[in-house]
Amino acid sequence: MKPTLSSLLVVLFLLGNGKTPGADKPGAKPANESLRKELLRLMEEDQAARKKFIEWLSRQGKGDMKKDLAGDQPVARSIREIDRKNIARMKEIVDKYGWPGKSLVGADGANAAWLLVQHADQHRTFQKKCLELVKAAFKQVLVGEGKKQIYGSQCQQKDGKLLPSPIEDEANVDKRRKEVGLNPLAEYAKQLAETYKSKDAGKK
Repeated sequence: MKPTLSSLLVVLFLLGNGKTPGADKPGAKPANESLRKELLRLMEEDQAARKKFIEWLSRQGKGDMKKDLAGDQPVARSIREIDRKNIARMKEIVDKYGWPGKSLVGADGANAAWLLVQHADQHRTFQKKCLELVKAAFKQVLVGEGKKQIYGSQCQQKDGKLLPSPIEDEANVDKRRKEVGLNPLAEYAKQLAETYKSKDAGKK
């Protein structure tokens, strides 16, 4: 069964910053406190608008939340405008930092970012980008903790050669890679070797 968007976003939040897996330490301060505060503020605005909408909806009695949210009521328009502004900002943040995880913005900041991305239903391309960050972060964390990787994309240098780090259930790695849109491991390894060979040649 393939992972759902929601489950992968939860993993993304739990993993923290995909660019620096394993960087979190007990009591460590966020690397970017100002960004943390900004994310918390955006989350507060998001939640305040939704609270007003729910209160308005409850006063109306029966209603269709999805339909009413797309309606012309001021409370609904307010949510849509806040979502538009927040997602635009989240795109900027992700483009600049990668996923704003715990090492960058603290646990509460990462939680705020995760909540904002959940409300990006009209921006599927952006959500898919976040899924790519999940895959990369998940693979890096496993290797960083000395565990076997799942897709074989993380490599190590051994005897002058670039080889995949240990892989869980290696016999079925190509099947797993195919499920997430990756090319076969042998093809990937060949491409990687050619890339590093070109880089080494350029240094000479």
